Amino acid sequence: MVLTNKLKVFNDPIYGFIGTPNELIFSLIAHPFFQRLRRISQMGMSYLVYPGAHHTRFHHALGSMHLMTKAIQVLKWKEIPITDDEETGLLCAILLHDIGHGPFSHALEGFIINDLNHERLSLEFMIDLNTKFEGRLETAISIFKGEYHKPFMNQLVSSQLDMDRLDYLKRDSFYSGVTEGNINSERLISMLNVVDGNLVLEEKGIYAVEKFLMARRFMYWQVYLHKTSLAAEQILVRIMRRARELISMKQELEGTDAFLFFLKQDETISFGPQILEKFSRLDDIDILSAIKSWQFHSDFVLSKLCKMILNRELLNVKIKNRTIEPDKILLKLKKVADFYAISNKEASYFVFKGEISNKAYNNDEQAINILKKNGKVTDVLKESDQLSLKALSKTVTKYYSCYPKETV
Repeated sequence: MVLTNKLKVFNDPIYGFIGTPNELIFSLIAHPFFQRLRRISQMGMSYLVYPGAHHTRFHHALGSMHLMTKAIQVLKWKEIPITDDEETGLLCAILLHDIGHGPFSHALEGFIINDLNHERLSLEFMIDLNTKFEGRLETAISIFKGEYHKPFMNQLVSSQLDMDRLDYLKRDSFYSGVTEGNINSERLISMLNVVDGNLVLEEKGIYAVEKFLMARRFMYWQVYLHKTSLAAEQILVRIMRRARELISMKQELEGTDAFLFFLKQDETISFGPQILEKFSRLDDIDILSAIKSWQFHSDFVLSKLCKMILNRELLNVKIKNRTIEPDKILLKLKKVADFYAISNKEASYFVFKGEISNKAYNNDEQAINILKKNGKVTDVLKESDQLSLKALSKTVTKYYSCYPKETV
């Protein structure tokens, strides 16, 4: 592929002007695979709770790349060797790290293509783009897969203190208006260093890390796992399940060719270039246009679920700290079946339970290591004097039930 010699500057509301460092980056941004991210919501259905949360994966990818340029500058200033090829590889890897997200991001994760998460799909996109760009993404792919001989490079892209998290917390906080998630990404980046090939944070930045982990906890409970957006995303998943069930019953549904192709797949797809190309045609617009059409479908379940999303007439949600008794769900199920004059199986689309969990800091993953003044490297939990921070390493699980408000 011939690279264009044109560069561009994006005006970002978080960081100001973001430039394209080289022609390869510009050409990747200009590619249809990446432009598709303009039509993928960053926060799924959260805009039904936070009206400003309409930003996209396109915003986030550019912001993450901007933070990566800052991190590279800091590490070079601290005399960490990073070649020009490695710098380009890092920028490409972080720019493309979320290119595999499907419509509404995590809301439909694993549904469009069974058993394939967005990380795997991002890798497939990168491999395809590497062919199109004549092998210029080899280093980026090696870094993304964690195979590159300098571990800190993968940790900048994917770890518990990576450029991905530093951007999405700050960005999602800004667009949702939830100020508790606003982190000091500049302070964190300025404290980065490398010891024995691994990413560390200098001891002076420990309070910024504590704030970062606390902010992540607040954002998960207050935003990402908010009960209303949880209900909306569960309804969205059930719309897709009902549509797939109706198609299996030979009922006709309106939708784009690519969307209907994936709805008709009830088993694991044999993944290949043709499937990737079809997936690249999917975005939020396919889903929303289908939902707008399906609200008038003769099937009560599909029609009702679609109207719930479009009119924001969502299910009632109860969240508790202990498991919900099955008898209570069965009782509500019977009430809904009688109220709507539908079968128990159909009523199960409106009455269900589940669980959500949050763990702000995972001891089983790559640790956030602190570089002390004496040169010793230790885990942030051992150095923090915040008892609440140690509690963040424990998984907190809550249990929810959903049912229609009108049948209560």
